[in-house]
Amino acid sequence: MVEEREEWVVRRRGDADLGACVAVLAEVHAHSGYPHHWPEEPGRWLTPDGLTAAWVAETGGTVAGHAALCGREVSRLYVAPGARGHGLGARLMAAVEAEAAARGVRPVLEVKTSDTSAVALYERRGWVRRGTERQVWGAAGVEETVEVHRYEAPTGGRRAEAAAEAKSKAEA
Repeated sequence: MVEEREEWVVRRRGDADLGACVAVLAEVHAHSGYPHHWPEEPGRWLTPDGLTAAWVAETGGTVAGHAALCGREVSRLYVAPGARGHGLGARLMAAVEAEAAARGVRPVLEVKTSDTSAVALYERRGWVRRGTERQVWGAAGVEETVEVHRYEAPTGGRRAEAAAEAKSKAEA
């Protein structure tokens, strides 16, 4: 569990952060089942091919959240159960949105329909649901059909607000 701290910081993930990110991911998986299937190599899963950038949320040297951008896709977004309620998911999303805007891309993401807290976060941030579909996840013999929503980042004013929000927090 992460204790109440004075200030949370969102910054680029460095190589030295990977072990802490895996530890937090294990905590999240035990608490809420994300990721849906535990990866055989969690460090590799957090560093997929096509990774554009990744960020961590931390305070006092303790990593408590993570997000990544792979091309246009927002992925690997999670916050430690004990650190929820501090706006870290929104701050991580703001960092991803700002990076995507700087690269001139409109990000997309997929989320399980059952992950209502993540759905609420994306919709509060103005993300637009582009559809819902069933997908088969897993490997042969361990496959499951999962229902996901597909989202696309907002355009115009909300996108600019997200970029400005991330920039002001990075400068603070």
